[in-house]
Amino acid sequence: MPSASTPFTPMTWGDLTSRPRPSPQATITYGPDDYQKVDLWLPAGLGPFPVVLMVHGGCWTTSIADRTLMNWAADDLRKAGYAVWNIDYRGVDRPGGGYPGTFQDVAKAADLLRATAAKYRLDLSQVIAVGHSAGGHLALWLAARPKLPSNSALRAPDPLPIARVISLGGLPDLEATAASPDNGCGTDVVQKLVGNGRTERYADTSVPRLFPLGVPQDLVNGREDAIIPYRLATDYIAKAKGEATLHTVPNTGHVELITPGTAAWTETKRLIAKAFRR
Repeated sequence: MPSASTPFTPMTWGDLTSRPRPSPQATITYGPDDYQKVDLWLPAGLGPFPVVLMVHGGCWTTSIADRTLMNWAADDLRKAGYAVWNIDYRGVDRPGGGYPGTFQDVAKAADLLRATAAKYRLDLSQVIAVGHSAGGHLALWLAARPKLPSNSALRAPDPLPIARVISLGGLPDLEATAASPDNGCGTDVVQKLVGNGRTERYADTSVPRLFPLGVPQDLVNGREDAIIPYRLATDYIAKAKGEATLHTVPNTGHVELITPGTAAWTETKRLIAKAFRR
């Protein structure tokens, strides 16, 4: 750990992506777009395997990041005995992305778990959703789906239940993100995500509008994260009124949150193990 006199130097994306890239056991397609896919990471053994549903970030924009950015974290969880359902989706820069397509993709990818569980010996009794950055918002939104208004275009009759959410340097509140020019994604992307009439669409896309979720939520945030303002986490915690817990990791930026071997990722693995009582 750096001393008080040593400036903190955050990890870069190259520090992560220059590592040898592991590969999943299977890729499942749920739509015609190249990004309507899920990678499945299976641990050794016969199962049934506890499932972590993983959602990548990248400012809801496909050209910034896709599911492969989570390969190292997914592989680390696979080695720890978890199956990882690492989903992809059309970002705001893809045909059909934005509202409602991005949200429908994330929902469809999550619900596909039910049709796949028997084949791959997946235990769906307690699915934990883990999302990074913009994926933190989408993971929380998956847990909030049962609370969607009856007139929502995003409502589904029987959404996959999420037992717990772990948001890693997330953007949990779309309205707060849109009002925060200092967030690393900017504010225009939120308008692209929810489109025209965004004030009305916050009702089914911004998670605090759907409180209480009835689902425990953990926010893991780096205190030195220069991409996601720390106050977005603390403000969300205040609105959640006891449903969410903030875990602050010192000497940690944004990349460290999904990099195996860091203090932040070790904390996330601890929370996952605790949730599964392992």
